[in-house]
Amino acid sequence: MTTKSHITVEEEHLLAGREKQLQQQIADYTWGLDNDTIEANIGKILTEKQLTIALAESCTGGLVTSRITDISGSSNYLIGSIICYTNKIKSDFVNVPSQIIIDYGAVSQQTALLLATGIRQKFTATIGMGITGIAGPTGATPTKPIGTVFIAIDGPCGIQCKQYTFSGQRTDIKYCISQAALHMLRQYTLSL
Repeated sequence: MTTKSHITVEEEHLLAGREKQLQQQIADYTWGLDNDTIEANIGKILTEKQLTIALAESCTGGLVTSRITDISGSSNYLIGSIICYTNKIKSDFVNVPSQIIIDYGAVSQQTALLLATGIRQKFTATIGMGITGIAGPTGATPTKPIGTVFIAIDGPCGIQCKQYTFSGQRTDIKYCISQAALHMLRQYTLSL
């Protein structure tokens, strides 16, 4: 036998007030409730602020762009993206100088920053994002293990780059990179 608990109207109002308070306190770390997604939240922010984005993705193979386009109406803010898997595409289509790749590597802060700036300029977007890394299981070096990734954003608030190291299988690492990129994009757009 189960008993049903009854909540008074006053208790419901109290809970609603506490929930709103808590949401405000953790707003920088959450993007919604229940079935909300970070992709939908980013789309809402980009739409409200009339911002556009373009992406240059390497190790994710377009996963971040795919997640953004999972949201209906994303064509209002996503201008386009390039999967720049090879160094030649990074140079020829996103304007990363070959010498930068030779000097610092395709997986480097310098390359990620230039990917973000290059794609922003190429697509005349408000925000450009560059992602480069090693999803594995091959490609690691002594200084750059599998899971090393650089994510850069260029936009009205300047340019920034973060380095991460993820672990797991290739698909796990790619998902973690996409999640980190979306979180970074959300934080950036909130500051605009």
